[in-house]
Amino acid sequence: MNTTDRFLAQTHTVENQPPALEDYNLFAEDQALQEAVKREGAAWAEQELLRFGAECGLPERIALGFAANANKPQLVTHDRFGHRIDQIEFHPSYHQLMDIAISEGLHASPWANPKPGAHVARAAKYYLHTQVEAAHGCPITMTFAAIPALQHQPDLLAKFGPKIMAPDYDGRNVPDTMKHGMTIGMAMTEKQGGSDVRSNTTKAYAIGAEGSGQAYELVGHKWFVSAPMCDAFLVLAQTNKGLSCFLLPRWRPDGSKNALHIQQLKNKMGNVANASSECELRGAFAWMVGEEGRGVRTIIEMVAMTRYDCMIGSSSGMRQATVQAVHHARHRSAFGATLVDQPLMQNVLADLALESEAAMTLTMRMARAMDQQDNEHERLLARIATPIGKYWICKRTPNHAYEAMEAIGGMGVMENTIMPRLFRESPVNAIWEGSGNVQCLDILRAIQKEPDVLEAYFNELHRAAGTDKRFDAFVTKLKADFSNTPKDQWQYQARYFADHMALALQGALLLQHAPAYIADAFCAARLSAHTSANYGCLPTGLDHRAILSRTL
Repeated sequence: MNTTDRFLAQTHTVENQPPALEDYNLFAEDQALQEAVKREGAAWAEQELLRFGAECGLPERIALGFAANANKPQLVTHDRFGHRIDQIEFHPSYHQLMDIAISEGLHASPWANPKPGAHVARAAKYYLHTQVEAAHGCPITMTFAAIPALQHQPDLLAKFGPKIMAPDYDGRNVPDTMKHGMTIGMAMTEKQGGSDVRSNTTKAYAIGAEGSGQAYELVGHKWFVSAPMCDAFLVLAQTNKGLSCFLLPRWRPDGSKNALHIQQLKNKMGNVANASSECELRGAFAWMVGEEGRGVRTIIEMVAMTRYDCMIGSSSGMRQATVQAVHHARHRSAFGATLVDQPLMQNVLADLALESEAAMTLTMRMARAMDQQDNEHERLLARIATPIGKYWICKRTPNHAYEAMEAIGGMGVMENTIMPRLFRESPVNAIWEGSGNVQCLDILRAIQKEPDVLEAYFNELHRAAGTDKRFDAFVTKLKADFSNTPKDQWQYQARYFADHMALALQGALLLQHAPAYIADAFCAARLSAHTSANYGCLPTGLDHRAILSRTL
């Protein structure tokens, strides 16, 4: 080929394309998170988070998330000899992500090493890790959340607690007696009930003595068994005294396979790296956890912690979507200027960044509340603010992910970028562990059962009183709405209350802790008459450049 031929064969050079967002420190680049870690009581973890943040930005770590989602788990019900094995096969990348999460203590560090700020440090690390890949966070979260439920049955906690809290991951389908560490799943919902678990039909039959800690056999079905490859599961089933909670191991104490038969894996829109399933219980061995007939009360300890983790996970997804959009806009030019320097794009990106920081700030405040459950205000606040935060943050995430995709443009819908995965993952937390309506009803239930939670909520808001007139007016109206709405209409208005409670709480926290330009933007965009349903409608007069500089 002569010189002219070579020239003609090269139609163009690649330009005006952003580099991959990698080889960066997710913690060091997140100023708001750094401030939150110090403020909420985990300054001691800063160096560890810096180390972990750098690892999360490595190309090799990021590639694990892509590989785990490109290779869905596969169910193998029987081995080649015909034996029932109910084995789930994963791509090695999934096991690597699980191993990282558990060796880093994301499954149990506040229980294994309790100290001031332990929940805050764990929340920050989980927030960084799930920006790489979110789906495998499901079994990590359930393992983390199982400990509070098992505290209702001290003998079982003593038996299994050390392995659940151990920093050892073992993904083999073998009895827990052959492992140094365990993971825990959950099986509550059934076909006919969904969130209405009291309609469950699965039955539990005592093998010998009845009651707490005793052995039973369970017969029935479960419509949604999350992470069926776990070593044991917290399960709800009916006894003569009502719905009760059980710990069901994947293998029986004698080493034989338990009668937990996986019918099929769920074919999910998102969360594809994690296995979810339908199962039949055909006389499956289990121990009762907690008081007989009080299964919901027992397992709700687990559910409360999984809802809190949904806040972390959705906030994490918002952060990843935001930085992807900002990074793209800084390196992409159109119509004669870099995207990030164009006013309308600045409005969109600043709005995304504002939503992300507000979500993270509320989440980390809840982490401090989890660290201080011996303080009555913190206990009451956590009781009402967890469903508020779970409802609001998780519900805001899908539109946030979509707007970030649109900011990137056509490349935002390409499967070789992270954006489609973030979008598919975005509705999951809003639906799982109680959908939006369930969270709103839980807020009302908390107020009705323990009226002091509402007082604690407004006491938390009062800490920001007098700092912004828009905030003060918003809170005054919220109080009036509670007073003026007849209680028989509260359920009909529950989403209105939840929306406004979430915004007021985020506003209070940002006014106290964020830079003035962040708090001002939030109050102008979220707490004033200007409020718009769409991103990119921030009013004029805000410091967009400062917001974006703080973001990345």
